[in-house]
Amino acid sequence: MAFIEWNDQLSVGVSEMDKQHQRLVEMVNRLHDAMTRAEGADVLKTILNDLVLYTKVHFAAEERLMAAHGYPQLASHKLVHEQFAAKALELNAKAQAGKMVTSVGVSGLLKDWLVKHIQQEDRKYGQHICRVPC
Repeated sequence: MAFIEWNDQLSVGVSEMDKQHQRLVEMVNRLHDAMTRAEGADVLKTILNDLVLYTKVHFAAEERLMAAHGYPQLASHKLVHEQFAAKALELNAKAQAGKMVTSVGVSGLLKDWLVKHIQQEDRKYGQHICRVPC
């Protein structure tokens, strides 16, 4: 069973963003799967690095989409992205420097943030954009 199961509750109704969210979910699931095989420490650096790189791409795409559709909460949403990106950079820097960063802590943080962010923040722009079915 996956650590995060993709389901309709995680869909924002915008196909491109759902695909990108699914990729983020896959990253978290890869880390969790490695942990269950006692290989979490081995893949943690790679996953964190991938996460930092991909969130830049994803957040930029999401923000362009919101701007193109005149999403009124773009500024506050962008701030949330910046805060998460800073946290991901911090964790990645610690891991790359060999400082103590646990895969258990990181996977829990990522799951909590990703699921809550999609369900509480991203769904709002999805509803704004998809006033008619997307």
